Amino acid sequence: MPEREGGTGARARIAEARRRRHRDPDTFEESISEVQELMASADFEEDADTIEERSAALLRDRRRLVTLAAAVVLMVIAIYVVFPKVVGISGVVGRFGDATWYWVVAAIAFNVVSFLAYTTLFRGVIGGRDDDDAMRRRLDLTTSYQITMAGFVATIVFSAAGAGGVALTYWALRKAGMERRRAACRMVAFLVVLYTVYLGAIILFGILLATGAFSGHHPLAGTIIPAALALIALLILGLMALIPQDFERRLAGLGRRRRRLQRLATGPATVATGVRTALAYIRHPWRSAHAIAGALGWWAGNIGILWASFHAFGVGVPFGVVVQGYFVGMVANLAPSPAAGVGTVDAGLIGAFVLFGEPASTVFPAILLFRLIGFWLPIPFGVWAFIQLRRTVHRWADEDSPATIQSEVTVHAG
Repeated sequence: MPEREGGTGARARIAEARRRRHRDPDTFEESISEVQELMASADFEEDADTIEERSAALLRDRRRLVTLAAAVVLMVIAIYVVFPKVVGISGVVGRFGDATWYWVVAAIAFNVVSFLAYTTLFRGVIGGRDDDDAMRRRLDLTTSYQITMAGFVATIVFSAAGAGGVALTYWALRKAGMERRRAACRMVAFLVVLYTVYLGAIILFGILLATGAFSGHHPLAGTIIPAALALIALLILGLMALIPQDFERRLAGLGRRRRRLQRLATGPATVATGVRTALAYIRHPWRSAHAIAGALGWWAGNIGILWASFHAFGVGVPFGVVVQGYFVGMVANLAPSPAAGVGTVDAGLIGAFVLFGEPASTVFPAILLFRLIGFWLPIPFGVWAFIQLRRTVHRWADEDSPATIQSEVTVHAG
């Protein structure tokens, strides 16, 4: 009897593998089109090749590598060399050698904590909470780390309107065997949990600074106004959760162009499902401790990097100002950038702390160190993680191949 059950289960896996071969996105272009359809995301590059082909082509294309590196270097020079001289500040890069070494080590440690927390959040939300779920077992901490770090680099290199990391993550989840709607919903839930903490922190620290509960300069433009905008964003997220689950069917039934209306309804319906999933995690923090701790740890780790960077130059910025300045400055990440916020985030953070009354002469070197450790340092690890992820995806393909499953049927039958 056990042999018959094992054989039946294996045959079912063969059928599932064959179905999945017809629906999995083999190419980066297919991943992008599905994310566009399901998540109503940004306008990606339509002529993108496969993830693996693009990465290999990039490594072979020395001219493109040189061009990308030159653009980044020029932007960094413009921000940290040219602009300081324009505003009357000199020697920003020269001060970099004055950083206290143990504060630099502390900043690196905070960076490690932030990425470990991000990996924990990823597995907690994307992998789900059911330990018996095959997808959760496949998306273990090692694989979650690979996807997290590879997505970080993809956001920089495959700058498909700023969504290269999203497309790579979706591609990896589909290769893992996750159903397309489930993958999109889980990714939305992941982002909602992560940025609910972000928005909540802006509201909390904006109010605490404005009321004097935390010491430090508290301009209206850096406290109450961002807090109000963050509250509006949270309310919009809450309202999206009210979109009914059968929204697609209702909208499709309004007119004759059923297919087009159904496609238009797919994005909002999927996002709404993702928001409801995220709210379920937030409402039950004890059951979702890993996910909540991961979201808090990611932001806390980044703020720790910034705090240590200021101390590395002997600057003591009030705690409330460090937190609110970081969150307000990171809004610049929404601005267009050729490579994941290079230049725009630097300028946003510098502007935020100048707004909070910190001297520009101390802000520039601290932000330079913060970006070096928090942004540039993880890139080699992300490249290596992408190489490992490719091997993981190939292993999944071998495990799901009909030949491999058929051999398991033979073993069970024997």
